[in-house]
Amino acid sequence: QVHVVESGGGLVQPGGSLRLSCTASGSIFSISSMGWYRQPPGKQRELVAVITKDGTIDYADSVKGRFTMSRGNAENMVYLEMNSLKAEDTAVYYCKAIVVVGSHMLSEYQYWGQGTQVTVSS
Repeated sequence: QVHVVESGGGLVQPGGSLRLSCTASGSIFSISSMGWYRQPPGKQRELVAVITKDGTIDYADSVKGRFTMSRGNAENMVYLEMNSLKAEDTAVYYCKAIVVVGSHMLSEYQYWGQGTQVTVSS
């Protein structure tokens, strides 16, 4: 069983910063990629940033230059440093891990965290 857990959300004023953390744990053979997604109230879930096995990171245009995704000492942990936060960044932020699981046969699956609320308001 694989678990993905996000943390670090909260209430912050416009222009402020927050750092989100995500950890994938369980019976994981390897991690193919980990990504951050967000869902503002009444809107569709959207990609924020994603990091692949080789360390390549892609960002949504809306956060480029303000958000920084990074990998922890272990590849099962990632962070999202959010700076210069705007009201439109308010959303539930989700972490997704695409992992390889199995023993004799290996298969790739995606797992989602429960989400952490980020509210940007004055």
